[in-house]
Amino acid sequence: MTSNGDTRPRMDEPPRDALELDVVTVENDDAPDECAIFPRNASEEQLMTTWISAHEDSFVGLDSMR
Repeated sequence: MTSNGDTRPRMDEPPRDALELDVVTVENDDAPDECAIFPRNASEEQLMTTWISAHEDSFVGLDSMR
């Protein structure tokens, strides 16, 4: 990430220490499907506690938040 002349990072570049994530859809028979998001290189032990789960109505379009 580079600076744009002041102390703010440039928004068109990812941070050098950006965390790479993976995502899977968990299809549930008796509940809404879920999206599970977790660190790409996490160990099996880390995966037990380092993840986010979200339901379909938890998401909004990226353009609507800009």
